[in-house]
Order: sequence, then structure tokens, then C-alpha cells
Amino acid sequence: MEEQRQAKRIQTSILNPLEKKVLVYLAERMPARMQSDQLTFIGFLGALIVALGYALSNLNLNWLWLASFGFVVNWFGDSLDGTLARVRGTQRKTYGFFIDHNVDVINECIMFAGVGLSPLVNMTFMAGVLVAYLALSVYVYIDCYLKGEHRLTYGGLGPTEFRILAIVVNCLFLYIPALTRWKHHIVLFHNEFEFGVLDGIAVVVAFILFFFYLVSFIKGIRYYKRIDPPTPSGGQ
Repeated sequence: MEEQRQAKRIQTSILNPLEKKVLVYLAERMPARMQSDQLTFIGFLGALIVALGYALSNLNLNWLWLASFGFVVNWFGDSLDGTLARVRGTQRKTYGFFIDHNVDVINECIMFAGVGLSPLVNMTFMAGVLVAYLALSVYVYIDCYLKGEHRLTYGGLGPTEFRILAIVVNCLFLYIPALTRWKHHIVLFHNEFEFGVLDGIAVVVAFILFFFYLVSFIKGIRYYKRIDPPTPSGGQ
């Protein structure tokens, strides 16, 4: 458990330097009554808003504005809860680790399901993205416990960058109607799909996440094999 508590955060995203300053600025000005758990709950509410906005976009694409607002709310709560604890010196490393990462999984499942319920992308492809994301998350948590390193970003991209990209994509679909109208009929494993622009993006994102997972897994095999060589009997 000690390795988990002292895990080193590896944050190398493009926006990290600016985001860190903004989060510290906000944390230093939070009312005393605002606690980290409340911010975690706000992040959860943001995920619900995201899902609701995407689901309602079946009625009118303008509901994507609500989904985009939800990403902002989710960022505010999810990114600021830990920063607030660090700024105030009130960290509860074991409890915080447990709550933060369990809520992260719940939030991601809710948001991905919401996107899959929208008219923009097929739920099947969004499920593939979610599986890839969770596989990478499991690797991160295992590495965090065994190696004492908590990697938050891959390829210079982290949760904040992906939220911004999602908001940009929402705006593109709102202002470029052709993106919504373009559909290509495909048959995949005897299942018929209307394959749209966002379906293609989802497939690409899923492959990228699986790629990061496989590369990390292979590197992990080499690293752990080196620090934990086989016993004379050849067992594990």
C-alpha cells in the first residue's frame, strides 16, 4: 500500500503548465466550506450533464451545447478536487486514491454511454473506445501500485485535452451540417451499420488507446522481468 500512497504523478500533457497554474489559482480562492469530496461530486454531476446533453441531441443537435458545458463542469470538479487538497495540505492519499479512481471509472462509463446514445456515433464503436480506455486505466493503476508511478498522460494528451477535443468536435457538428448527414452503410461481422464521421473518429481513438496500452504493456514486461528475475526453478 505504501507504493500506492507515494506514487509519483507523471503529467506531461500539452496544457499541463497552464492548467496547473489555473487550478492552483482557483484552489487558493475556494470558499473554506468547499471540500474535495464536494468537488468530486461536481465532477460526477458534470459527467451526468455530458451524457444528458448527448442523449437529448437526438431531439435537437443544439443540446450538444449542454454536453460541452458538462465537460467544463466535469473538468472543474475532477481536476480541482486533488489540487484543493494539495494546496490546503489536507490530502488523504489512500482514501483519495480509492475515491478518485473509482469515480473516474463511473464518470467515463456514463459519458461514453451518453455519446453512444447520441445520433452522432454508434454505441458499438463507443463501447470499443471505452474498453480501450479501461484497459489503459487498469495498466496505469497496476503500474502505480507496483512501480510507484502514476502516469496521467500519453502522447502529450491527457483528460483535459480530450475534453477540449470533444467540445471542438461538438462545435464542428453544430456548425457543419454535412458532418452529421454523411453516412456510409457498412456490414461488419454480419451486422449492418450506418458509419458516420464520428464513428471513424471513435475507431481511430480506440486503436490509439490500444496502441498505447500494448506499448506500455510490452515495456512493462521488460521492466518487471528485469527487476524480478525468475527463480532457479523457473517459476513465477
